[in-house]
Amino acid sequence: MREIIFYLTDSGNCPVKEFLDSLTGKQAQKVAWVLKVVEELEMIPKQYMKKLVGTDDIWEIRVQYANDIIRILGFFDDGNLVVLNHGFFKKTQKTPKQDIIISEKRKKDYLRRKHNE
Repeated sequence: MREIIFYLTDSGNCPVKEFLDSLTGKQAQKVAWVLKVVEELEMIPKQYMKKLVGTDDIWEIRVQYANDIIRILGFFDDGNLVVLNHGFFKKTQKTPKQDIIISEKRKKDYLRRKHNE
């Protein structure tokens, strides 16, 4: 089983929680269901989680609700710990580079602060 946590900024903000709070109830329910799939299934179907090629080991959790395509980016830490650090609505075929950059910066920040503890 995996454990999912949300990245916190230095000041204690939680970007993924803020994103999730902006969703409708039905969207949030679907995201919660997909996160449960990610935590509980040994082999996660690619329709729900996929490694992004050409990134610093960034993974995207993929949620589709009606016409909305929701993505939550993150990375693995210590094997089964999934750290989610950025969420957005996907409007194009490719994941926007700017969203990947945000996720990679937050990953570096997380690992730097974890290492300095």
